[in-house]
Order: sequence, then C-alpha cells, then structure tokens
Amino acid sequence: MSRIGKKPIELPQGVSVELKGQHVKITGRLGSLEMDCHPVVKVRLDGNKVFVENPTPENRFAKQMHGTTSALIANMVKGVSEGYSKKLEIYGTGYNVKQEGSKLLLNVGFANAVALPIPAGIKVQIEVAATKGNEVPAKLTVSGLDKQLVGEFAAVIRRVRPPEPYLGKGIRYAGEVIERKVGKAFASGGAK
Repeated sequence: MSRIGKKPIELPQGVSVELKGQHVKITGRLGSLEMDCHPVVKVRLDGNKVFVENPTPENRFAKQMHGTTSALIANMVKGVSEGYSKKLEIYGTGYNVKQEGSKLLLNVGFANAVALPIPAGIKVQIEVAATKGNEVPAKLTVSGLDKQLVGEFAAVIRRVRPPEPYLGKGIRYAGEVIERKVGKAFASGGAK
C-alpha cells in the first residue's frame, strides 16, 4: 500500500471539493482545477479531508495510481490555495526579456527574438528586463495554479538557451548551480 496514498489530504480554509463519480473539482481563493481520476482508485470526502482508497491492493497498477492520484489532488489543493511559481534568471551581456500581449519575447543571442506563447492560466512577471553585464541577470517569475503547467512552461523557457559551462551564459532557474569548465590553456613559448 502506498504511504503517500494512505495520508488524508487536509483542506485549508476556503477550499472546497466536488466529487462526481471519478471527476474531482477543487475550488479555492485563486481559482479552480479539475481532474478525472483513474477507475482503479476511489476518492471520497470526509469533512475537511479527502481520502484516496485502493480497493485492490494486490494490483500493481492500482498501487501506483493510489500514490499518484493522492499526490495530484494534494498539488491541486495547494495550487488553488497558495499557487506555484518558478523563478528564472538570464545571464549574458545584451540578453533581455519582455512581454508583448500573450507572448514572451526572449533576446538571448540569436539573430531574432524568440517568441513563446504564454499558456492560459500562466502569469509571467518580469522583475529585471535586461542583463547588466555577466553579473546582474534579467529575472522573471512564472506562476499559476497548475504545478505541472508552471514547471513545463519554465522548462520551455530554459530550453531556449540552456546555460553553457564556460561563461555560464543562458537561462537558468534561480539558485541553480552550473558546473563550470576551464577554457583552453595556452602554453607560453615557441615550438622546439
């Protein structure tokens, strides 16, 4: 039996859950999220707690879905009550970021700016629009209710120009440590 699946999911103040068969809808102060649960698990509401039950513990797939469903519902509860965010930093001289309507424009060393459409339900906040040398990065925050959508869009942004190992230029998560490589060393003196 799944240890994560056995734990009841506490509902914070202001969060409500609607169950219609295997369909779960969670509403909070920031919005609402919906999910269809797999039929091998059962979801029930008891007061201000949500329980995910596995009626067939001998079934291997049911064991897997037990913990997964419980974690997904817990993430939805946290999303509608607190929300999720990922901070990104852009290093590199002349690199910058700006938002035009529902597109994010990244100038990160290519001939043209890279335009990324911002998915529905995602907010992008730009704290520092342009880099100042290699020491002061451009900073932006991706936030939203859905943990998967926030992480996926942050990964799409990072994938445009991943940090390179020599100077560390590129897009990285805030606090991410880049393992640096030493460049080529030239020996002094002529050939003998």
